Amino acid sequence: MMEQDWLSERFAEHQSRLRAVAYRMLGSPGEAEDAVQEAWLRVSRADTGQVDNLAGWLTTVVARVCLNMLEARRARRESSAGVLPPEPAAPRPDARPAGQATPEDETLLADAVGVALMVVLDTLTPAERLAFVLHDVFAVSFAEIGAIIDRSPAAARQLASRARRRVQGTADASDAARSAKREIVEAFLAAARGGDFTALVELLDPDAVAIEIRGAEAVAAFFAGRAQAARLALVDGVPAAVWSHRGRPRAVITFAVHGGRITRIAIDTDPDRLHDLDIVHLSAADEERR
Repeated sequence: MMEQDWLSERFAEHQSRLRAVAYRMLGSPGEAEDAVQEAWLRVSRADTGQVDNLAGWLTTVVARVCLNMLEARRARRESSAGVLPPEPAAPRPDARPAGQATPEDETLLADAVGVALMVVLDTLTPAERLAFVLHDVFAVSFAEIGAIIDRSPAAARQLASRARRRVQGTADASDAARSAKREIVEAFLAAARGGDFTALVELLDPDAVAIEIRGAEAVAAFFAGRAQAARLALVDGVPAAVWSHRGRPRAVITFAVHGGRITRIAIDTDPDRLHDLDIVHLSAADEERR
């Protein structure tokens, strides 16, 4: 019993750091807390007699839990395509954006990779994300990372390097590019609400994909006359559209833009993921100030 009490105290000492590791790995405060709790269950049942570096071992346990969660999340997304929900009532003008991260959460993330870059991290494979976060943010060696993902240190280094290039590419994106995307998304929403099929086709890449619909004309036909309640917003710092009902986001639409045209539209209606997004609705006044 005394050994269990000692282990519980040591775990509590490292809990803030473990939560920070999990948050940067998962991008969700709720999932990070779940990961830390799962890690404690594993730690409490383990034999710690041979553990020389307790802090490093605890980080490894949390990282493995997060890796499993990332892989499960990826599989879940691949098995279910987003669907457009029924049009909800337009949100009240005075409704406060829901799902916004707390200042504490934003501080935790901003000092590492920035809120907007969580979008990029979410496009990495679980192994790439783990290698990048553990090495570049928490200075974990490639030997330790390789052991977690069952790969060599050299392979872990390559994963981190590949992830770093993608993250840095996004960090280097100009304000002009982000502004251009915001204008494209806003124009798309206006055309969709007004049922302007021609304008929608002009905004879409000929091979554009939305849900399981392919081709500019098919995608335009699907959205024409819809999106009445959608609002232009920054979702984790990236221009997007949000359907809200009674002040709560019910669907987030993200847009991939290349060469001035929309190439892919994705719709996320998962309540757990939407709850943890940083959503800032943009008004006409916001646009004028930008």
